[in-house]
Amino acid sequence: MADRAVHVPGADRPQDIRNIALVGPPGAGKTSLVEALLVAAGEIGRPGSVEEGTTASDHDGVEVRQKRSVHLTLNPVTVDGVKVNLLDTPGYADFLGAMRAGLRGADAALFVVSALDGVDGRTRVLWEECAAIGMPRAVAVTRIDHPRADYDDVVARCRESFGPGVLPAYLPAFEGSGDDRRVVGLWGLVSERYHDCSGSTAGSGAEGGAGPSPAPDRVQEAAGPLREALIEEVITESGDEVLMDRYVEGGELDPDLLVADLQKAVAAGGFHPVLALSTTTGVGVRELLRELPLSCPDPTRRPFPSVATPEGRPVPGLSCDPDGPLVAEVLSTEGDPYVGRVSLVRVFSGTLTPDSAVHLHGHGVPCGLTGTVELDRVGHDERAGALAVPLGRESRPVGRAVAGDLCTVARLPDARTGDTLSDPDRPLRVSPWRFPQPLLPVSLAAASAADEDKLSQAVARLVAEDPSLRVEVNPETHQMVLWSLGEAHLDAALDRLEHRHGVRVETGGVRVPLRETFAVPARGLGRNVKQSGGHGEFGVCRIRVEPLAPGSGLEFVDETVGGVVPRQFVPSVEKGVRAQMADGMDSGHPLVDIRVTLYDGKAHPVDSSDAAFQKAGRLALRDAAAAGRLAVLEPVSDVAVEVDDSYLGPVLSDLSARRGRVVGTGTAAGGRAVVRAEVPELEITRYAVELRSVSHGTGVFTREYLRHEPLPPQAAARLSRAGRG
Repeated sequence: MADRAVHVPGADRPQDIRNIALVGPPGAGKTSLVEALLVAAGEIGRPGSVEEGTTASDHDGVEVRQKRSVHLTLNPVTVDGVKVNLLDTPGYADFLGAMRAGLRGADAALFVVSALDGVDGRTRVLWEECAAIGMPRAVAVTRIDHPRADYDDVVARCRESFGPGVLPAYLPAFEGSGDDRRVVGLWGLVSERYHDCSGSTAGSGAEGGAGPSPAPDRVQEAAGPLREALIEEVITESGDEVLMDRYVEGGELDPDLLVADLQKAVAAGGFHPVLALSTTTGVGVRELLRELPLSCPDPTRRPFPSVATPEGRPVPGLSCDPDGPLVAEVLSTEGDPYVGRVSLVRVFSGTLTPDSAVHLHGHGVPCGLTGTVELDRVGHDERAGALAVPLGRESRPVGRAVAGDLCTVARLPDARTGDTLSDPDRPLRVSPWRFPQPLLPVSLAAASAADEDKLSQAVARLVAEDPSLRVEVNPETHQMVLWSLGEAHLDAALDRLEHRHGVRVETGGVRVPLRETFAVPARGLGRNVKQSGGHGEFGVCRIRVEPLAPGSGLEFVDETVGGVVPRQFVPSVEKGVRAQMADGMDSGHPLVDIRVTLYDGKAHPVDSSDAAFQKAGRLALRDAAAAGRLAVLEPVSDVAVEVDDSYLGPVLSDLSARRGRVVGTGTAAGGRAVVRAEVPELEITRYAVELRSVSHGTGVFTREYLRHEPLPPQAAARLSRAGRG
């Protein structure tokens, strides 16, 4: 990162801060846009290279190796005395957790859309998610200088996908055609200033968008209707009745008043300006840099998150005030080999300073090796380490972070994503944002004995850094299972395990926890008679076994008379039966939901014992299983799929092919369809990946264990063949 600026972006009050999350699909150019903005602001001397790992955002080892954004990164710039915190979020759906963390730290979202690729289904889903939380949004259309780019068409598609509030704030002017077509200027529809870009050169990064100059007549003529539509939308959304009256009467409008109303309209969430740019030539980058402080709301204009005491009592009346009580939240954490854990923190209230005492309080996020949820993790006091603002791999120390600002905090060893920092004398906790549910499982096993010793601690750290991961040890299959959001998410997690935590693992398929039960009643004899000179073993029992309703477990009945099995040994028979049920029969699947009746047996006055009758109970159950017929039970999940209406048919067909039973359909926010179905878990181990293919990235789903039910004969036959193979 050459030519790093010596100054450190800072702000003394919330009104001089803008927190903006860059959101969009992979390949749209979010990271390249951050680089171009840093160059234009003078923070770096030249744009970096993803392949070389020199970009300000994608510099982590896992990002360099995988050549894609994985983490949420912060890169602040200063524009006209305003500190703009640029939060670069990953575009892949597998890193939805990092994207949501970025939205939590931001006060506005800048959707980055490629003029070549347009708006895909995943981008529409992200737009709806931002709309659901009331996030102000703008759109940046990149690659407008490409020969195949059509700016007008992509703006029209944005309006169709995002709503009528999407209107262009800049109009590019072109010259030439085909491969010789290039951008020569930008017309600002609010300022009515034309920026001559004809001198831009590819790769300059900061040369595009020179000073205002006279606009060609054809540009002004084309901009007329667009400017009228823009002004009407801005005035309507801002609610400025005085300016509306002046506009209706045909009076001249002050551009400064329009800019002020534009910020109100964006903050209200109904107006979304579109900006045009190219990160390769720098066209439009300076204009975007100037627009960010003018168009995006400062932290005082955004609703304060819900805050409660550790006991759960709501705390009203808090605001974005540097002099208020400290309320901050950890957006992300990661281990640093030199300084320990480093946490990215958003300060909502108060002022955070280095080495200050803070109260750290956790939330209900999956953790540890069990996947359990800590609903009320006990808080404790810690001392914050050094505060800094990052620039790529560099960390620039700062003396404080006021309300509304973001910074990194070192030496908070117990901090986890979603934790709250507050004053020790007034402990508080912020209601966490919605963490995505990891639904793609894979089994983990240490690659060596040395890795085995470090595996448990390493995966616990992995989950603490990324709540979108969950690790559990399945009590029935005894596999360690890592749950992720998708294959890219899994690859990044395994990469961190090996290169950051020094643990190599082998991955494999996840065994679905099947069970067995008796399909028909049966009888069994358990004969344990051994005599080898000295004390022997003697225990004989006869049992009847009957199937019970699902979920009944074991019902043990003693019908013996006359002391054929002495009273003290009846519990021994039950212990043996329970132990054999847990171990299963030849398949190894646990046996469930049966009634076992002990009706006869024999004992010896010397050789009978607790152990002898436990073995007899085991043998009796195995004998009954051999004489009767067992049914395999498979787990069934309650699955809810949310998808665009256009993909409802393919999703229903796919669920049917997976032996799913649709139990209902409905409508979610944004008019998306919701399908509820009962689907065998054997059929959905990789559904997190396969649903994206079926729905073109627009589908999301949840699953919850429902019950075990008999496996159909044809499915059992396939399972048997797969096992033999």
